[in-house]
Amino acid sequence: MTTIINNSNAKFFQNKTWKNLFFILFFLLLTGCSKKETLQVASIKTATGWGYTILYKNKIIIKQSIIPFISENKSFNSEDDALKVAALVVKKLNQNTSPSVTKNDLILLKIKM
Repeated sequence: MTTIINNSNAKFFQNKTWKNLFFILFFLLLTGCSKKETLQVASIKTATGWGYTILYKNKIIIKQSIIPFISENKSFNSEDDALKVAALVVKKLNQNTSPSVTKNDLILLKIKM
């Protein structure tokens, strides 16, 4: 008794697998190499304390030299406080929500006012 093995089906699936694998790798390479612009944060020294800037594509989009929401024009007491608020603003911008900072936000971040 002679057994005949048909290799044409196996070759078809191997060729299709290689094509799919190539397509997936090409797609991953294309998406992985695309440069995604991110928002950058920098602290700034003011005459009375600290503030922050938020940059997009190396251009300042927000410059905050005073603590938002409080009635007096007062800068942040520390660089860390300014950067905490800047990080919150960036988070809000990335979530496509209003970047405004509330008194409750300042309390939750433990910002000295």
